[in-house]
Amino acid sequence: MDQFGGNAAALAANLRTLCEGHGSIAAVCRKINVNRQQFNKYLSGAHVPSASNLRMIANYFGLSVPILFSDPDEFRTLVDGNFFHAMSTARQLPEFSRFVSNMIVENNSLDSDILGVYDRYQFSSIYKGFVLRSAFCIYRNKEFLQHYYVERFPSFDDPKKTEYVFKYYGFCFPVADRIFTADFEGIQRNELTFGVYAQVKRNSKNFMFGIASGIAANMFRSPYSTKVALHYRGPGLLKREHLNNLTVMDRNDPSIPREALQYLGDGSDMIQMG
Repeated sequence: MDQFGGNAAALAANLRTLCEGHGSIAAVCRKINVNRQQFNKYLSGAHVPSASNLRMIANYFGLSVPILFSDPDEFRTLVDGNFFHAMSTARQLPEFSRFVSNMIVENNSLDSDILGVYDRYQFSSIYKGFVLRSAFCIYRNKEFLQHYYVERFPSFDDPKKTEYVFKYYGFCFPVADRIFTADFEGIQRNELTFGVYAQVKRNSKNFMFGIASGIAANMFRSPYSTKVALHYRGPGLLKREHLNNLTVMDRNDPSIPREALQYLGDGSDMIQMG
C-alpha cells in the first residue's frame, strides 16, 4: 500500500463515513464478502485491506481506490453533497453509456495539469451585474474525469444569509487541447449545463477560460450562456474552507483575480433568454 502512504487512518474514517448510509456493518460485510472481524480492523485503522479487498470495497461503493484514501474532511464533503450517489446513478443510464462510449479517458499527462480545486468566476444570472464566485473541482474516478461545483447566493434582504445553494455534478472530456464539461444540478434537479474551456498559464497563475451554457426546466432560471474563468487553487477535493468563500461580489472586488476580470469583461455580452 505504499502508493497511498499507508494511510490507514484516512481509509478508516472514510469507510466509517460510507457505512453510515449503508445500513449495518454486518450487511455491508455480507454484500462485499469480507469477514466482519477483518472489516472491523479496517474501520479502526488497525489494518489496511489487501489490494483485492480494496477493489471489492471500492466497487461496492461505486468509487475508485485512491478516493478511499482522500482527506476525511474532503471525503465527507463529497458524501454530504451526495456527489458519489449522483455519479453512480448517471453511469447506470444507457443514454450515458452510449454518450461516453468513445470518450473514455486514457492515462495521459493532461490529468496532472487539470486535476484539483478551482475558484469559478462568472457573471450572475440572478444578481445582474455581479460576479458569482463558486467552487469547482476536477478529479479522476476510474476511467473517467469527473467534476463538481457548488454555488451559493446570499439573500437580497440579508446578505449574511444564504438564499440559494446549487450543486452540479458532471464529467470532463479532454478533446483537442480543450476541456468539455457536461453536468446536472442536484438540488433543484431541473438544470443541465455544458461548458468548454482552454488552459492559460500566466505568471505562474493557472487559469482556464471558457464558455458555459445552462438550460433549466422552468422559468425561475432562464437559459443563459456566459464566459467563465477558472482559477486553480490547489490539488485534492473541495474542502470546507473553499465552500466558505462562495458568494456574489461587485465586479470591483479586489479579491477577483485581474486576469479573470479582464476575461469576463463587464458582463454586457452575457446571453439570456426569456
